[in-house]
Amino acid sequence: MSDQPQPVPSETRRDRPREPMFNIPGVVLAMIALMGLIQVAMSHVFDADAQRWMIIEFAFIPARYAFDAVGGDGPWFWTPVSYSLLHGGWAHFGLNSFWLAAFGGLVARRIGVGRFVMFWVLAAIASAMLFLAMHWADSSVMVGASGVVSALMAAAARFAFSGGGFSRQHAHLSRRLSILEALTNRTVIAFLAVWFGINLLAAGGFSLGATDAAIAWEAHVGGFLFGFLTFSLFDPIRRR
Repeated sequence: MSDQPQPVPSETRRDRPREPMFNIPGVVLAMIALMGLIQVAMSHVFDADAQRWMIIEFAFIPARYAFDAVGGDGPWFWTPVSYSLLHGGWAHFGLNSFWLAAFGGLVARRIGVGRFVMFWVLAAIASAMLFLAMHWADSSVMVGASGVVSALMAAAARFAFSGGGFSRQHAHLSRRLSILEALTNRTVIAFLAVWFGINLLAAGGFSLGATDAAIAWEAHVGGFLFGFLTFSLFDPIRRR
């Protein structure tokens, strides 16, 4: 009998289930849908007064924190998270949703729904805190999931490239790299260089065309550092 591999019969190939082109976890789809509904309301339902109220109540505004926390109203407490669900327009929403589907899907499949939601909340807060530190008492208004998406990108960098390549179907099962291993992995280093390069351009005023508003690169960096440095706290898969 020959040891050469035999071709798979056409009937078998047809019967084999195909991997879906887009296999996005439900929690990621739910977040995209929630952000999309909010954007529909902001763009097509709310009048100017209602839009202004939404921004005041749910966007992150550093000036709000220049005063004593004692007696702070509701937005003082929830806007470090709620801002991540609002966007500056459809292009801003679309760009964040694309990267959320790509990298958020990897992380969600690995850590599960509960940890993913907790990661989102804490990543949003970390992003907002660095933005606050860089814009203390400023009246700038920050909205968008970019900081959280940056955190998810950084988290994915800790495991998605550990096998020396990238497999869309199985990347979420790859071994988690330690911080030192990640910083000496050439693929991860290239990924980090591109990401930080884009944000350095943003810091210098370069726009990617997603929105006419200024890019909150500080929030991106805050989220990225949070995801890269703390991912092991959320990862249920032990290092092998």
